[in-house]
Amino acid sequence: MSISMHAASVPVFLKQLGAMLKWLDKAEAHAEARKFDTAVYLGLRLAPDMLPFASQIRIASDTAKGCVARLSGQEPPKFEDNEATLDELRQRIQKTIDYVQSVPASAIDGSEAREIVLPMRNRDPLHFAGEFYLRHWALPNFFFHCTTAYALLRHNGVALGKPDFLNVA
Repeated sequence: MSISMHAASVPVFLKQLGAMLKWLDKAEAHAEARKFDTAVYLGLRLAPDMLPFASQIRIASDTAKGCVARLSGQEPPKFEDNEATLDELRQRIQKTIDYVQSVPASAIDGSEAREIVLPMRNRDPLHFAGEFYLRHWALPNFFFHCTTAYALLRHNGVALGKPDFLNVA
């Protein structure tokens, strides 16, 4: 039995974005219990040369909305990338959820062979067929940034476990 492009993308993004909202709630509760400013989270890094926590959330958001847009033949919506609080990160995740939910399955299904052109900052754009893009670029990139955001919170004492990552808690 085959799976549709919509079924392989939208529910996956929605489940993990929903988990991320819960992580932010737990992070806020952790900061409140220990009486520190939640803004501390935004700059967290595991290594000096990595992007900070806020960027991990932004890139996960961009990957989800960008994938759904490209697979459906649309231009991805642009967000400002200026979130400076956990609440603003929550709002960004919710905007991403709202956008992903707004794209009908009929616009995504059948996109397996659709040419996807992914602009790159300092090099020529990358070209993919839709299914390859979803399975070998968008989903791995999305989960890389979700996992990194999760690890940053976990490393800094937020009570998260595997059920929180899998959104079954």
